Amino acid sequence: MKHVTSPVHLILGEEDFLAERISKQLLEQLRVDLPAGEQLQVTYMRAGQLTPYELVDMFSPSLFSDTRALIFTDAAEAGKEPIDLLVDACKDVAPGITVIIRHSGKGRNKSALTPLKKLATVHEANKLNARDRQGFVTNEFRNLGVRPTPDVVHALLEGVGSDLRELASAVSQLVADTNAHVTVEAVRAYHEGVAEVSGFDIADLACSGSTARAVASTRRALQLGVPPVLIAAALSNSVMAIARSYGIRGRANEFELAKTLGVPPFKVKSILQVSRRWNGDAVSDAVILMADLEAQVRGRGGDIDFSVENAVRQVSELASR
Repeated sequence: MKHVTSPVHLILGEEDFLAERISKQLLEQLRVDLPAGEQLQVTYMRAGQLTPYELVDMFSPSLFSDTRALIFTDAAEAGKEPIDLLVDACKDVAPGITVIIRHSGKGRNKSALTPLKKLATVHEANKLNARDRQGFVTNEFRNLGVRPTPDVVHALLEGVGSDLRELASAVSQLVADTNAHVTVEAVRAYHEGVAEVSGFDIADLACSGSTARAVASTRRALQLGVPPVLIAAALSNSVMAIARSYGIRGRANEFELAKTLGVPPFKVKSILQVSRRWNGDAVSDAVILMADLEAQVRGRGGDIDFSVENAVRQVSELASR
């Protein structure tokens, strides 16, 4: 994005992901333009909460010449009085202050858009139709140095869906994990069949050594809101079942084996099959890894999502050792 020269910016449209990205880019550029050693002060407020007192406080010139960004959200839902206050304030913004206003383009204050458009630099954040989403995915790839073929774009849209946030995340993951060599096969391997992935699916993939699918499924599950603790529990249960299978001698029926392994009877056969690919050292390392993961998800600290994904990757790599 170019240098931020306008003091007022209107982000117009209903697509939250695009609006958030535009706002973030504006803030990033403001930080780039800061004098050495200075920090950007960012204030968020719902437009409907603006009162004469807050207006004076927020829009008054700083005694210390600090650079500030004032971000007003939900302008479409604000009442007439706060919107009028905001429009008047934007007519004469003090040096060092940048105003960013989020408006869906609809709502009861749609009439306020006319004066705001005259005062502000307008950034479109409209909902995208099917054709626009194709262009969006293509541009996401190109911004990361990849020129995707049409069939790659189609496969990604088919596998991930229409949510722009998830599409952007998927593009980033694919480019990073394939070293920018994105093919239709890679897209399908990462996203086919993971729309409603569960922790048990992830555990099965990891323990069978399917690293790419396991990691992609983990990311997808976390995006969809699957609690990381459930993924961690499923992974730990599978690892411990594999560890217990090393102590089994002779024959036993599936119900006895299920008690020994700590799994439902229908899982016994698959656990025994998977455990054959594991060696003793790998099992020991995986058990230690699960103890560490349990500590992470119980609040020892760090990024829990990252810890779960990293554990999935390491278990899968141990399965392939």
